[in-house]
Amino acid sequence: MSVDGMAEGVPGGQLIQEGDYVVLKKQDVYKAVQVQRRKKIIFEKQWIYLDNAVGKHYGTTFEVTGGGNLQTKRSEAAAAEPKEAGADNRNIIDDGKSQKLTRDDIEALKEKGIKGQEIVQQLIENSTTFRDKTEFAQEKYIKKKKKKYDPNISILKPSSRILAMMYYAREPGKICQLRYDTLAQMLTLGNIHAGSQVIVMETCAGLVLGSVMERMGGYGSVIQLYPGTGPVRAATDCFGFPKSFSKSLYEFPLSKVESLISGTFSGHSRVSAERDSVQGGDEESNGSTAEKKEPAQDVDEESCPVTEPEGSADSSQPENQEEMEVSGEESNERDQNPEKKQIAMEKKRKQDERRRRESEAAVLLQNKNADGLIIASRFHPAPLLLTLLGFVSPSRPFVVYCQYKEPLLECYTKLRERGGVINLKLSETWLRNYQVLPDRSHPKLVMSSGGGYLLHGITVARETAKPNSSCPERTGEPAPKKLKVAELES
Repeated sequence: MSVDGMAEGVPGGQLIQEGDYVVLKKQDVYKAVQVQRRKKIIFEKQWIYLDNAVGKHYGTTFEVTGGGNLQTKRSEAAAAEPKEAGADNRNIIDDGKSQKLTRDDIEALKEKGIKGQEIVQQLIENSTTFRDKTEFAQEKYIKKKKKKYDPNISILKPSSRILAMMYYAREPGKICQLRYDTLAQMLTLGNIHAGSQVIVMETCAGLVLGSVMERMGGYGSVIQLYPGTGPVRAATDCFGFPKSFSKSLYEFPLSKVESLISGTFSGHSRVSAERDSVQGGDEESNGSTAEKKEPAQDVDEESCPVTEPEGSADSSQPENQEEMEVSGEESNERDQNPEKKQIAMEKKRKQDERRRRESEAAVLLQNKNADGLIIASRFHPAPLLLTLLGFVSPSRPFVVYCQYKEPLLECYTKLRERGGVINLKLSETWLRNYQVLPDRSHPKLVMSSGGGYLLHGITVARETAKPNSSCPERTGEPAPKKLKVAELES
């Protein structure tokens, strides 16, 4: 349940800095941007600059001045209650003639530089029916005009709730229609906390991954399984996590999970071999290293020919000269373009770092001691769940989200047949907004139709049944039927 007027992003000790990711809020509209000086940002058909926001507290409210600059809005004194108010609205006729100011007059006031609050006051004074309205109707009228002519922009610190509301309102398809209350239940049912090791498989633009990392606070490890060539982390970047959080994040391609299970994954074997070589490096002697080098020498001798015809040697000389010339030209180009060389080295370094992190993720998965599993994907969850549960330790929770109920019903049935889980439950989240105002608190008429479905449970160790040799071997034919066959034969 959400309440109107709830304070979001109350100003705290943290200040807005250049390069930070922030969330702009105007009424009920959100947009995540990065703070950069002299960068034009278009927000709700209005372009602004965030230069003046640097150094201010998160949660500060700004008003847009001329040139798109932001100016801190001063706290206004509470408006005095209207002295005149009607008993009811039965005699008010909406004929469009109650407002004396025309659209041209309002545009002329804007060109003169008059602020939105003064324009709203002018509209109130030039309305012939304002004093005849009830007190509630007058407040509603003022609120409506302020929303149109006096829009303010608040800058909030990104959080999982704010980003989930932003994506759900603007682009719900990118997050698989995941609502913020459903996301909160996933984090709670998954027992996400600092110091845990969690496996996350999601295709929600990185929103679920960022929420898990936010709750863990940089402590523990998160293993993200991704489809395709690379993970999508658009929402994760909007959180603006410090660089230290990246040390606890590992990524592993979903296409290599099968090779990891079968033991044919090359990265894992390479990492284990390097680890064994490091551990046994002090115990190796010079004689053992020499023995290791001898087979390599034998291979070189076998691969190289003993004798070579003179004609072939002469014919190979021009080719060698051409190769030397080409290599010389390449070296000259490298010397002439140090920037390209540096870019190539940086690219190679990133590739090596990615392979190393992938190998580390493979080692963590191979240990099969994860503390939790969260799946929120546009793919069918059944094969993902049945495969990834093997990497989770016993007595650990798992949560699966899906926009539709039928795939989770299939997962429920297969898990019941397979075993290894307890407290298996399939639930649907339900949300309704309430308006909380004096003498007129009530549920809002417009509400979300659905927030998806959750399947959650707890893993347990599966015992393999051993055959009992003392029991007689059963036949597939029932005993009464065998007796009847024996009688017929006799």
